[in-house]
Order: sequence, then C-alpha cells, then structure tokens
Amino acid sequence: MARQASSWILLLVLMNTPVGNGQSVEMDPEISGFVGSTVELSCRFLNSKNPVKISQVTWQKFFNGTKQNVAIANPALGVSLLPAFKDRVTFKHLSMSQTDSSLEDTTIVLSNLRLSDEAAYICEYTTFPAGNRENMVNLTVYARPTTHMTLTTPIIIARAQKHKMTVATCLSANGKPPSVIKWDTKLKGQATFQETRNPNGTVTIRSNYEIVPSRESHRQKLTCIVTYNSEHFSDSVILNVQYEPEVKIEGFDGNWYLDRQDVKLTCEADANPAVTGYHWKLSNGSLPKNVEIRNNTLLFKGPVTYDFSGTYICDATNSIGTRSGLVEVNVTEFPNHVIHRVDNGQEQPISSAAIWGGVVSGVVVLIIGVVLLIYFLRRRQRTFKGDYSTKKHVYGNGYSKAGSVPAHPTVPKNLQYPDDSDDEKKATQISGPGAFEGTERDFDGNSEDLKRPYFTVDEGESHDYDERTLAFQYEPESEIADDMVSQTDGSVISKKEWYV
Repeated sequence: MARQASSWILLLVLMNTPVGNGQSVEMDPEISGFVGSTVELSCRFLNSKNPVKISQVTWQKFFNGTKQNVAIANPALGVSLLPAFKDRVTFKHLSMSQTDSSLEDTTIVLSNLRLSDEAAYICEYTTFPAGNRENMVNLTVYARPTTHMTLTTPIIIARAQKHKMTVATCLSANGKPPSVIKWDTKLKGQATFQETRNPNGTVTIRSNYEIVPSRESHRQKLTCIVTYNSEHFSDSVILNVQYEPEVKIEGFDGNWYLDRQDVKLTCEADANPAVTGYHWKLSNGSLPKNVEIRNNTLLFKGPVTYDFSGTYICDATNSIGTRSGLVEVNVTEFPNHVIHRVDNGQEQPISSAAIWGGVVSGVVVLIIGVVLLIYFLRRRQRTFKGDYSTKKHVYGNGYSKAGSVPAHPTVPKNLQYPDDSDDEKKATQISGPGAFEGTERDFDGNSEDLKRPYFTVDEGESHDYDERTLAFQYEPESEIADDMVSQTDGSVISKKEWYV
C-alpha cells in the first residue's frame, strides 16, 4: 500500500508538470466538501503554442487502483454521463445536446455529495497531434456528526449507599473527522469516552458522565460540548435527583419559661419528592395534653409548664424514605432577658447574657487602661529630672551634692539643757582682722557674712579662701558612681533599681 501511494503521488506530480510543447491540463490539487453539499471539479486545457484539436474529454474516478468513467464530452457527439452519476453530475459550461463547442473548460459540478464520492478524479484530454494530456484532483468528503445528549434515566435516586452511576450520555455519531467531547458542570463526577469507527469511514464518539447522586446534585446543570473542526455544538440537561427528607425542627429559641404564651415547634423538611406525612413524638413519654398537631407544626396551647420539657422528634416521609429530626426543649422558671433588634426587617433575639458579656468586656478594657496610665505616670514621677552638673555646695564647714540635705542626728526625747551662765549670756564677740580687743561689737543682722549661709565651688577651679570664710578644710566627698542616681531625700540608689 505504501509503494502504491508513492507511485500515485509521483504520477500526480508528472501530470501537473507541463510538457515540452506547452500543452497542459490545469486542475485544483485538492478540494473538499460535506456530505449533501455541492462541489466543482475544475479542468481547463492550456495550449500556449500551436493550436491542437481536442478529440474528446473523459472524466474518471480513481479509487483503490480502479478507474471508473464518470462523464464524457465529444465535440461531435456531445455530452454523455454514466448511469451512476447521471443525476448528480453536470458540465458547468456544456449542455447535453451541445456539439461543435469549445472543450477547453470542462469543469464538472458534483451535487448531493456522498461519502462514497471521496476519491481521486482524473480529467483526460485526447488531442491531435499532441496525444493525451491529463491531470488529477483529490476529493475529500467530510461528514458533520449527529450530536445529542440524553439522561440515562429520567429519575435519579440518591441512595444511602454511595455508588457512582451514569446520569447522562453525550453522543457524536457518524462524524468525519472525529469530534471532541467535553463536559461543563459544577457537579463532581467522572467522564468516560468510547470511540467506534464505522465501515463508511466515519467515527462515533460516546461519552458518559458518572456521579454519586446526592441531595446537592438535584437541579444541577450538566452541559455537553462537542467540537467538530472549528464548530461547536452543545446541549444541556437539568438533573432531577430524588432523595429522602432532610429534617430540622425550628421554634425553640432557648427561652421557654414558665407561663410564657404562644410557643410552637415546626418540622421543616427538604425532600424530593415532597413529604407526604409528618409524625411527632416525645422520646421520653407522650406528648403533653395541651398540644395540637397541625401537619408539620406542634401548637402548645396555654402557658408554658414544666411538662413541655423533653426531646421532641419529627419523622418526615416521602416516597424515597423516612428521616427524623429532633430538638431538646428545656423550660426555665424565669425568662432570659431578651431584647429584640431589627435586622433586615426581622426581629432577632439578643440574650441578656450577651449584653452582660459586652458590659464586662468594656469594664475589663477600662481597668486595663487605668492601670497602664497609673504605671506610666508613676514611672514618669520616678524619672530623675535634676541636673547632673559637677557643682557642689558648701554647708558650713563641709561639702554636699547639689539638691541634697545633710542628715541630722536623732535628738533624744526629754533632753535637758543647763541654764546659761552669765558669761554665755553676754553678747557674742566676733574677732578677726581689724577688730579692737576688749570691745563689744553689736550684732548686725545685715552683715554680709551672715547673709551668705553657703556658697558654691566649681570642681576643677582653684581659689584661695580666707580664714574667715572657712574655718575648717575637708576633703570633698567622692563622686557618686556612674550607675547611681541621687534621690530627693538625699539617698542614692542604683540605676538598675531606679528603672525597675
């Protein structure tokens, strides 16, 4: 087969190569069409030099190594069509009864295309004296597939056993070339594909979509997309999944207290198909006497009593099965204070516990803020704001740090003082340079010396002081260590203790 195909490719090349004298047959190398459509197979005789007499033109179908006549055009006899193509083939520029016409353009029109028409078509010119000239065109026939999507079963039932099942099938039948199928859905599932090649050359693609049926898959959209060449076809279905009721009981707000009025319980059930019956019961006994059953609702008549306490069960039944819901009802002596707020047009309960919780939280935050404020204020007060200068002050006969107060010895209680002698009661005499011996000097409260109880001496400065100013000389006390901090009471502590 490979050798035969190579031979025909070589033959096609040779037929499309003009001969030395310039006569040739011009045709399209390839043409295609879809089943049912119409195509034109062009054929023109080119004579660039001396006129050549055309005796006949023959169209042939070449398939699987066999030639089959399709149509013949003769300048004297006119047009002749073979029975297999008589109803579907015509010459574009020639009529059946036309004679003595030019045969330079013998294009044929093939209508109602069939898959069996796919083959190579040869246009052969018989001429004199140049001989025969021919060329060939390959005709490819495509087939659009038939696509459709179906539900495997009109009713899909969600069972307690979780098993996959095929819910839909997408089919692309008798297509040439084959199609590509894809699924578009929010459902969690798996797609399977099967390809079948038909005897006429077409291909059928089948794809199944499998899911585990559930309540969530009900009313979900499932779309099949078929891509054929550059064309797209799609089809969709909405799943109808039947399932047992999903039951919940509403009405108990956690605030059923003695003497409360107008309370009720409602059995809400989501089911497909719809619930056909409800059944109420109390797990630890029979229903209270003053309870009325109205379909899916329990109406409690009269004030609430302790008899209303218990576990209430509601059974909901449809054609698929029965499911139950329950609620534990507790009755209290006093109500939980409830304040209602409007939210989206509906009243929503707010329990007093929630309110007190908010109040307590606010108080805790306030206390923490006050504690932090006191802490930082105390720390600020403890922060040293004095001057770390090296100046010292002289008190009497000694030195001390600036801002410090000299310590005084403790004075004993009941201290007895002796009577002053006459000599001690005399006026004080002040001796010094320039004073006269034996003379009394009046006390002068405005004396310059007395006005200066202390004076400062800068460290590092050298001064001479007279005897009148300093009676005694003391060594200045040692500097406070770098890691010590002076306090207002005259004491010193380490910086480590200061910042704790």
